[in-house]
Amino acid sequence: MDRDPSSFLFSGITFNRKKFALDFDRFKEIKKSDDVEETLLENEKLAVEKPVKKRKKRKGAASDSVEGFSVFKKSKTLPVFEEDEKTEEIEKTENGKKELYRQMERDAIFRKQHNIHTSGSNIPSPLQNFSELKSRYECRPYILRNLAELGIKEPTPIQMQAIPILLSGRECFACAPTGSGKTLAFVCPMLMKLKRASKDGVRAVILCPTRELASQTYRECKKLAKGKKFYIKLLTKQLYNTAEFSKVPCDILISTPLRLKSAITKRKLDLSRVEYLVLDESDKLFELSLLKEVDAVVKACSNPSIIRSLFSATLPDAVEELARTIMHDAVRVIIGRKNSASESINQKLIFVGSEEGKLIALRQTFQESLNPPVLVFVQNKERAKELYEELKLSDNRIDVIHSDLTQLQRENAIDNFRAGKTWVLIATDVIARGMDFKGVNCVINYDFPDSSSAYIHRIGRSGRAGRKGEAITFYTEADVRYLKNIANVMKASGCEVPEWMLSLPKLKWRKHRPKREFR
Repeated sequence: MDRDPSSFLFSGITFNRKKFALDFDRFKEIKKSDDVEETLLENEKLAVEKPVKKRKKRKGAASDSVEGFSVFKKSKTLPVFEEDEKTEEIEKTENGKKELYRQMERDAIFRKQHNIHTSGSNIPSPLQNFSELKSRYECRPYILRNLAELGIKEPTPIQMQAIPILLSGRECFACAPTGSGKTLAFVCPMLMKLKRASKDGVRAVILCPTRELASQTYRECKKLAKGKKFYIKLLTKQLYNTAEFSKVPCDILISTPLRLKSAITKRKLDLSRVEYLVLDESDKLFELSLLKEVDAVVKACSNPSIIRSLFSATLPDAVEELARTIMHDAVRVIIGRKNSASESINQKLIFVGSEEGKLIALRQTFQESLNPPVLVFVQNKERAKELYEELKLSDNRIDVIHSDLTQLQRENAIDNFRAGKTWVLIATDVIARGMDFKGVNCVINYDFPDSSSAYIHRIGRSGRAGRKGEAITFYTEADVRYLKNIANVMKASGCEVPEWMLSLPKLKWRKHRPKREFR
């Protein structure tokens, strides 16, 4: 009896022909080509010469498919090249994930080494050196050249992390110690993103709490933009009164909140094209006295693609919560410990008994170890005037700065102090925010600071950019109750503090500020 040529497919397997009768009928109807029949006959001969041993079918075992032949019409066999492509894609995906995890691990180690703490999603890798600005972000040569001319060789921790965040188009609020290079951390990416000068209106705004800090930021911007024709403007009183803002080309505008709000409402300054908004010393800007003006500026910068950033040496929780309401998917960057003083400052607390004891202690300090330049901070402008009158006849080249002076007088006082013509400068908190005096050796808190934040900003005028500094704080009997706030800051930055100070109850200074009499 002739055997069906296809019977070799089923050798060793018993089929229930009645049960699968329809399938066998369908199988018989298929017309095979001559080539297929020849192949089947050859395979049949081989099968006859070498009988196939019967094997017991394992439960759950899948039958092998025959290439080029399908018992069922719907079953399909994928081509080999498609399987290879899928395998390659899977391998690439797995390798990409492994490399990503390795990079994240390297970034975490690097951040830990430089005391950088971040929170947020998809945080860019930190810069290890300024040459990466060119390799990673195609930085223009003029910025790298200007950095070298300014003697800035390596990025500081805040620059390492804040610059990549802003260059990647993310919003950022950063807290870093005084003198750590925060200005460069937001000016550098701003210039890189703006690329070239334009006359299409204001494209970036930097908001500062004081005129002195605004002037300093303006100078730093000009230094870094040297060799590129950017239109960088400081909103002075003269510019406010004379300029027709719709015709004045301006890429970067630097101002204080009150003057900028006035320019928006009264002089029709248009900020709808602003791409970058920076709030410098943001904790001061978010105080109640400036909050309305800042809110008006934020609303005026109505560009939907705007990138906002906040920088400060202190970042209270209330300010952080408020900042999150105006920012989208922001990255938080903390250098060192949050709300702490620089570890390069040697801090001292000196008990002077009474107000009269302060003047005696100050004169004694000058006599024993005057190491100019020295900044002396007092509580208000009246106290500044009184102390200046007491000391102006000494041989210590003393000057004073406060809000009652004209802008020109204040600028002269700062310039003389920077030039070394003034050895001792008596000041209020007006210049405690962000002002960069190179080489201030000592800060003396003649009047006890209002808060731990005020203390951090005051003493931060010394010990900047890695230099050593000294901070002396006088306290009287009336100040003892408020020592704990300052003692905690000192301990956090590595200074020795008596245990009895740390065990004192914590009081809010602003609610219990003593009325001081000079004598």
